[in-house]
Amino acid sequence: MVFSPFAPDFALTATQHQGWPGLIRQYRQFLPVTEATPIVTLHEGNTPLIPVPTVAAEIGRKVQVYVKYDGLNPTGSFKDRGMTMAISKAKEAGDHAVICASTGNTSAAAAAYACRGGMKAYVLIPDGYVALGKLAQALLYGAEVIAIRGNFDDCFSLVRQLADHYPVTLVNSLNPYRLQGQKTAAFEVVDALGDAPDWLCIPMGNAGNISAYWMGFCEYQEQGKSQRLPKMMGFQAAGSAPLVTGELCRDPQTVATAIRIGNPANWEKAIAVREASQGQFNAVSDGEILAAYRHLAGKEGIFCEPASAASVAGLLKCKDQVPDGATVVCVLTGNGLKDPDSAIANSDNQAHTGVANHLETVAHLMGMA
Repeated sequence: MVFSPFAPDFALTATQHQGWPGLIRQYRQFLPVTEATPIVTLHEGNTPLIPVPTVAAEIGRKVQVYVKYDGLNPTGSFKDRGMTMAISKAKEAGDHAVICASTGNTSAAAAAYACRGGMKAYVLIPDGYVALGKLAQALLYGAEVIAIRGNFDDCFSLVRQLADHYPVTLVNSLNPYRLQGQKTAAFEVVDALGDAPDWLCIPMGNAGNISAYWMGFCEYQEQGKSQRLPKMMGFQAAGSAPLVTGELCRDPQTVATAIRIGNPANWEKAIAVREASQGQFNAVSDGEILAAYRHLAGKEGIFCEPASAASVAGLLKCKDQVPDGATVVCVLTGNGLKDPDSAIANSDNQAHTGVANHLETVAHLMGMA
């Protein structure tokens, strides 16, 4: 029997092993899929929940702090969770092409999963404002990359129009299947801890992920898999904080390019989550973001991209509000290798270059001679 690589039968046959099956198969009872859905997967999900004791020590009061390191997904960001669902459902509908606007991570995930599903991907990015690691991914995965003179919000407006008038499917977070996939991260947090945390700290750009996490926590509680719901603590960069100020940000500016969005598509959903969870939204400066970024790498060995560190920066900014003995999870949305230029520019430690090939010279630099 010959299998098509994109048919449901092949998808089931190709993964008959004992490892992690990907989030759709793992959590299919909670997802809008059927036996007819061709599962397009790179075995995303199952990312680690890592304790960060040096962050907890800065808070004290027997607080436990973990990071959900979604930068270990196949394309290096949490976007893979939503994209396996969005592309699988697009494939099921018979679509042949997808489109997205992106600050980088969405473009990489859309391109990879479209490639995996035998579809064409078109991605619009703000010219000059996407980290090279993310741009390189989209190009190598085979996407048609179009860099627009403008910011993310300009790109997003354009892709919505293109999806309305041409045969391409929008896979930004307005696509409802994206949030369905992303909610599985909340399931994994509860599965790892045995219950929901007291606080969930998360960076916000387009604000889809905070909405997806809340959906996941609520569904798990309804099924009796957790006893409580967390306070949802959302953090934006101070130069791009419309959900904090309550006003559109016409010219968003931040070193955290992944959350450099002035008009979040999921604005109303995010506000509803804040109110329902009795949480808060706060802004963190670029300096606070970079300090948390360096802390995670230099003291915990965890390399995330700058936008991810907004969750830890926000937690430390609000540390006096954390209840005694609380369990806190900070979401790290993307891998540090996405943006090596930022790492080099903002590191306190620099490489010694042009050093002579000489034992005593090297030993001297090592502080051993």
